[in-house]
Amino acid sequence: MNLPAARVLSTVLAGRPAIMHHHDPPWQRDRFAQVTELPTDDPHWRHVTINQLTQRQFAQRGMTATTIYNGFGTHLPPGDRDGIRRKLGVDQDELLLVHPVRAIPRKDVPAAIALCEQLDATYWLLGPAEDGYGAELDAVLSQASCRVIRQSLPHGPDIYAAPDVVVFPSTWEGFGNPPIEAAIARRPVAVGPYPVGNELRAMGFRWFDVDRPAPLRRWLNHRDPLLLDTNQRIAREFFSIEAMTEALRNLLDEAGWLP
Repeated sequence: MNLPAARVLSTVLAGRPAIMHHHDPPWQRDRFAQVTELPTDDPHWRHVTINQLTQRQFAQRGMTATTIYNGFGTHLPPGDRDGIRRKLGVDQDELLLVHPVRAIPRKDVPAAIALCEQLDATYWLLGPAEDGYGAELDAVLSQASCRVIRQSLPHGPDIYAAPDVVVFPSTWEGFGNPPIEAAIARRPVAVGPYPVGNELRAMGFRWFDVDRPAPLRRWLNHRDPLLLDTNQRIAREFFSIEAMTEALRNLLDEAGWLP
């Protein structure tokens, strides 16, 4: 996003031990496809990716990388479900789906709304429109047959305590924190077919498909806690701050950089 700064940084760090933490390399974004000089490499550096897909793509380009997944606080206090629902004007028996994202095309707001319409649920969008998506978002929301709430809240347990379901229909994410956060907060999540989501799902998460409302509807009618138990256990095992810290320690140890 700032090529001059990237060039200077690469020059300054040349020959020096450094960890390069990569989220979205330029080939994963259409608007940066013309940027072919990044990422730069140096034998003194260690590259860290946040998913295995990007790690493999690095290997295809002749660079070695290590995947260290994002880490989360996995033992958080419960949010204020009743208070937030009152603030939003949502009845206690009203089915509420939260879409905890900024509104841009790849977040697929229409798919989230379609799920809410099929479940007769209220749609809650947390983030603002960005990247010139405002007019299109207004048109999409104006045509929705479900109730729509646009209300931002500080990121934290409250945004997962108030809704019944988290909806995350993205077509692309470098990682995608909300499904993991939903697992920690013991909320079911309907996920879209983005590639890294499939990578995370393969670790054992029991997520619903955003384009198949029937299984989610059945679960909501008979809420089996085993699904929530499974998702929370996997999140705590693989995506905790402690797991991330251990992975980083191993990286530093392999590089010979530990004290």
